[in-house]
Amino acid sequence: MFELFKNLGSWLTSGAMWSGTDGIAHRLAEHLQYSLLATLVATAIALPVGLLIGHTGKGAFLAINLSSFGRALPTVGLVVLVFLASSLSMWPVYIALVALAVPSIVTNTYAGMTAVDPDVKDAARGQGMRWHQILFQVELPLALPLIMTGLRLALIQVVSTATVAAYVSFGGLGRFVFDGLAQRDLVQVLGGAVLVAAVAVVLDLALSALQRILFRHRPRPA
Repeated sequence: MFELFKNLGSWLTSGAMWSGTDGIAHRLAEHLQYSLLATLVATAIALPVGLLIGHTGKGAFLAINLSSFGRALPTVGLVVLVFLASSLSMWPVYIALVALAVPSIVTNTYAGMTAVDPDVKDAARGQGMRWHQILFQVELPLALPLIMTGLRLALIQVVSTATVAAYVSFGGLGRFVFDGLAQRDLVQVLGGAVLVAAVAVVLDLALSALQRILFRHRPRPA
């Protein structure tokens, strides 16, 4: 075991492993590209849906159940299915990652919107605010902490699952995992897994710090 971790340390700190198109730096950039783009697309889809159903209270049952269905989909199976039905491209990977990210964003956005005190919304209406003003100036700011939590969860899930890109012969940190398995190279497999976990932890800490900065002046409930 000691020898394994010693070899892992050598693998992670080797200059040769960080250079070239098959190196850690390049694979890391690919992994971040897949993860961030998929999360942005999922946010563009899921955030308006969550805001709409949270504001109107209509379609909540359908949206939440569809989101739960999306969460239950086997990611690798979805990648292979779309891959077989389409040309050789990254679309299957992006579709699977977006489908994985949408449920967390929808459910947390909806939960944040429904958690807004009805008296606050009634007071806003009493001041003559229109529906869009209430949505964007009252409900959204109050729901933002839970929305941010949903984005954090979605991004971490996507980062952890983006290894499936390597399953259909594309890049990312999953390349080390799948290539290592094919070559029976345990050090490479463990190295890929450690790198994915490290990226997930760093991004989560970064978003957590951003969330604290954004809401540091928000009064805490008594």
